[in-house]
Amino acid sequence: MRKVYYIYNPKTRTYDRIYPTMRQRIMSYLRNLFVGMGLGAGCFILLLWLFGSPSEKDLRVENSRLLAQYHILSTRLDEALNVMQQLQQRDDNLYRVILQADPVAGAVRTASYGKTNRYEELMDMANAKLVVNTTQKMDVLTRQLYVQSKSFDEVVDLCKQHDEMIQCVPAIQPVSNKNLKQTASGYGTRIDPIYKTVKFHAGMDFSANIGTPVYATGNGTVKTAGWEGLYGKCITIDHGFGYVTRYAHLNKIDVRPGQKVMRGETIGEVGTTGKSTGPHLHYEVHLRGQIMNPVNYYFMDLDADDYDKMIEIAANHGKVFD
Repeated sequence: MRKVYYIYNPKTRTYDRIYPTMRQRIMSYLRNLFVGMGLGAGCFILLLWLFGSPSEKDLRVENSRLLAQYHILSTRLDEALNVMQQLQQRDDNLYRVILQADPVAGAVRTASYGKTNRYEELMDMANAKLVVNTTQKMDVLTRQLYVQSKSFDEVVDLCKQHDEMIQCVPAIQPVSNKNLKQTASGYGTRIDPIYKTVKFHAGMDFSANIGTPVYATGNGTVKTAGWEGLYGKCITIDHGFGYVTRYAHLNKIDVRPGQKVMRGETIGEVGTTGKSTGPHLHYEVHLRGQIMNPVNYYFMDLDADDYDKMIEIAANHGKVFD
């Protein structure tokens, strides 16, 4: 119901009804409209401040969900890194040991991306510490997966070559020595028979008559065959896979450089050439440039009892020929 306005008339001492003009009516309507709009806007803003808009509510829910997913991802990455560490240990300490391969260098496994700040653009994000930490774990895992994949590729190749490697490993004695009586001197520190000083003996000596056949201890390629200073007439065979053997003080050489030889094939004859005090064969085994104890490579010739007996005989310091 529309309001009715009156004004007191002192002359008539009565109230006369007032009829507003059109302009007054419009102003009244506008004033009421603006007041209503202001109150409505205020209430709307208050409700938004208290409860938020539907889109803001959805964003808060989405942010909470993403934060929870980041925590889960970070935990899963920690578990994956632990599994990767176990794989690395198994690779270095089992697979590569069996296949006689060098372990992957620690510097290669832990290599980083250098000094560049890869995460600078993430530092301004909400929960930056969690995001950067998770991203770093992902980068580390990605790098380690790549290195481990390459390592396993190499292990697979070594497995494929395993049969060939077994044939190439120097696994027999270089002279016939079934009763072990030809074992003269072993690997290690000895009194030099000529200079009478303590010197390192880099191989094993086998006493035998001049002309006794000398055998290749594994498949390979003759690297050198000829006179080599104090070694006298000498043969070196490259067996591949890091193995090299030397046969010194020979009387006769039956092979030439570049010739392929098989395990058990006759390559020469025992002699006493070079720095030698009597007929014998000086035999050495090298693995990746390191001098090895030959007694550890006769596993195709010796059983456990013979091996122990050879160790005892080889430790004899009294039969050194070179």
